[in-house]
Amino acid sequence: MKTKNIKNLEGFTGVVLIPVFETNPKNLVPIEFHGISVPSSVFYGKKDTHYVAEKYDCVHIFIGLGKKIDYKSLKTIARRIASKERDIFGKNVALAIPEVFTIQQVEAMVLGLFLGTYQLGHFKKKEKHAFLDPKFVLGLLSKTDFSDSAARAIKIAKAQIEILYLVDLPPNNITPSYLAKWANEQGNQHGFTTKILDAEAARIEGLDAFLAVGKGSDKEPQFIIMDYVPTTDMPKIKHVGLVGKGITFDTGGLNIKTTGMVHMKSDMAGGAAVLGTMHLVADLKLPIRVTAIVPCCENAVDSKSLLPSDVIKSYSGTTIEIIDTDAEGRLILADGLSYMIKNYKPEILIDIATLTGSAVGTFGYECAALFTNDETLLQKLQHSGDEIGERLWRLPLWDAYKPDIESEIADVKNYSGKPVAGAITAAKFLEYFTENHNSWAHLDIAGVAFGDDEFAKSKHATAYGVHLLTHFIENI
Repeated sequence: MKTKNIKNLEGFTGVVLIPVFETNPKNLVPIEFHGISVPSSVFYGKKDTHYVAEKYDCVHIFIGLGKKIDYKSLKTIARRIASKERDIFGKNVALAIPEVFTIQQVEAMVLGLFLGTYQLGHFKKKEKHAFLDPKFVLGLLSKTDFSDSAARAIKIAKAQIEILYLVDLPPNNITPSYLAKWANEQGNQHGFTTKILDAEAARIEGLDAFLAVGKGSDKEPQFIIMDYVPTTDMPKIKHVGLVGKGITFDTGGLNIKTTGMVHMKSDMAGGAAVLGTMHLVADLKLPIRVTAIVPCCENAVDSKSLLPSDVIKSYSGTTIEIIDTDAEGRLILADGLSYMIKNYKPEILIDIATLTGSAVGTFGYECAALFTNDETLLQKLQHSGDEIGERLWRLPLWDAYKPDIESEIADVKNYSGKPVAGAITAAKFLEYFTENHNSWAHLDIAGVAFGDDEFAKSKHATAYGVHLLTHFIENI
């Protein structure tokens, strides 16, 4: 999809999208546009409604926005139109931008339209969406030039669609090696370096907790390290470190899952969010250094699998007692965090993972759980989430929970063994490996990375985290 600004519809034939703010169902003044008069008894801009009319060889789609609208709702409405009305679209589409629209609203609208091209049926025969034709150009009907906002929206959409695709593909496709290859290709294309540690290299480095999780799988683990260093004249640039959980499938190990295993291809969604963020940060050429680590492996069941009550080493030298092999994500994140701190020393450190069912039990599917003791980092992350509709809410890291991860036989244990405060004790476990980093945050995205919505009949990826992390990095 490309865009161009147009001043009027003279000579235009095709589809015209007209966003409309709500008036009143009893309004005597009709909504008028391009020679079409729509009485309020038919359509008055109510949110989540639309009205279609044909005139002058054009199909006009009036889109209701309600009285006021936030970024996420506007994006969803645009995505719905692009997805549900895909048969209407052809080579020529114009978006009539209301005079009161901000650059953020234009961005949300174009972003949603592009996201509407994504379809879940990767292994089905399907017709290509008109927007994906290389020759397709979206006309932006406005007196103001919104080309930069539209171009940015398309870059965000491309990164998110890449991640939707990765998370939705089955685990026999998305292996650790597949993700490593993807990271290499994206780095070459967008301008960041990629280093991959295979099993032998990880063993030499001492990434023992990471390797322990993948022991039961025949798929070789891959420890992905990416580094984006911007070209800038700024004397000092900020440095952000990201660590994402890349469990490409989670059986639970020998503590095997009894329900919901069919959805465990999504257990790499945190790692995917980090991969997508690297893609987008580099594509936007942000003036911030970003280093990212995605430890990738499969938690499978085999004679070599990790045993409950095993004691393993970690990269930091800390010993870990294994209480539950289904608490594996925190093990690979522990090595990822330790490796990041020792070798790259970022000023800000964020990890993101589909880590606990406890986070889902607390927040449902509305927001992610946020853990940090840095008040400035907390506010900036929450503000970024609120701005683009990927919300976060804080849970405590009080030392009252520290005894839940204390082990009698090792330095620390990977699970409290209690059916309470699961998200918090998991965060306390990760905190143990941050070496008291003064600006660290943990995001538990188990409830928001994969779920149900109107765009598919089955559970599917959301790409949560890609836009959130990028927006945060851009505004620190």
